Amino acid sequence: MPDPSSPLPLLLSTGAVLGDGPDAAVPVHYGAPLREQRRLLDHRSVVDLGQFEVLEIRGADARSWMTTISTQVLAGTPVGSSSSLAVLSPQGRVEHLASAVVLDEDALLLVLDAGRRAGLRTYLEMMRFAARVELIDRDDLRVLGALAPAAEVLPELGLPDPVAVWSEAWPQVAPGGVAYGPDPEDPVGAVLTVLESEFLPGLPWRAEHLAGMSSWEALRIADHRARATREVDERTIPHELDLLRTTVHTTKGCYRGQETVAKVLNLGQPPRRLVMLHLDGSRDVPAAPGGEVRLGGSDGKLVGTVTSAALHADLGPIALAVVRRAVPLDAALSVQVVIGASDDQDEASIWLDASQEPIVVQRDHGERPATAKLGATPGR
Repeated sequence: MPDPSSPLPLLLSTGAVLGDGPDAAVPVHYGAPLREQRRLLDHRSVVDLGQFEVLEIRGADARSWMTTISTQVLAGTPVGSSSSLAVLSPQGRVEHLASAVVLDEDALLLVLDAGRRAGLRTYLEMMRFAARVELIDRDDLRVLGALAPAAEVLPELGLPDPVAVWSEAWPQVAPGGVAYGPDPEDPVGAVLTVLESEFLPGLPWRAEHLAGMSSWEALRIADHRARATREVDERTIPHELDLLRTTVHTTKGCYRGQETVAKVLNLGQPPRRLVMLHLDGSRDVPAAPGGEVRLGGSDGKLVGTVTSAALHADLGPIALAVVRRAVPLDAALSVQVVIGASDDQDEASIWLDASQEPIVVQRDHGERPATAKLGATPGR
């Protein structure tokens, strides 16, 4: 059942199936997941992202203040511009991710994954001090996802003017960014349209207007894009998820955790790496977040965990996983699928063969300068 504190799905027609976990408030599909995915790819449908949360930051210092707190430059950017940002711990670990839109000279709108707004707001309240800012929970707004602005995708529906539209030129490296691996093969990107909720339920929605979260997730995985509620854990540093590509401005400085970002970028390597997996589809069992990833078969070494999984209309079953850096890029892997227990049998596991599509790879720092040896005589 949907969370009673979340907005109701835009359409719960016959065949609509609600999701689970962070997406429990919206349909995972409307009865035809692959057809829905095709419509989404063809710019003929949108995805109800009613579980996403919106926070407005308003005031004379809003943009300069968030520039010092987050990993992104927000001061001086054009009104209407979009970016991605993170807030890091002092050790450089990812604590918060958001999609930001500059509403006007004194206001930002942040779109956050399900259940993530309260934590960010608590931290921002602690850091406000004398800054001239106001934090506003925008529960009156709702997010629709698509591959273009929602009004362009569904011109016949009569959608109201958007409060904001977020997009970025994914996988293009943003100003100040650094790519930690190759681009995805056929990227499609994402556009978030933020609208006033009160006008949406009364519109003449039909099933063909909407694609479920399974479609959104399939395209996100194929695009190699990490998600806060799926790929981020308590150990994550930005380099592991290729977040330096668009989310971390590597030259601006002046934010918590920047020492770790600079050290790993210039001298080290991230301890783990994000990878996309192409899964064996012959077993007709879906992988799921939390499944073990092993090197050398089901009895091999545990090297990572599945974080997201979906069925892609063209690529078949795919997944994202976070694995140890030392796993060879061309190594065949095995992914665990847990089969639920029943009254007459215990829980069991099936193992799927998986091949890798690298997302994060080791960074070449070039030849390091020679260092003087203790006790050496100059010139010898």
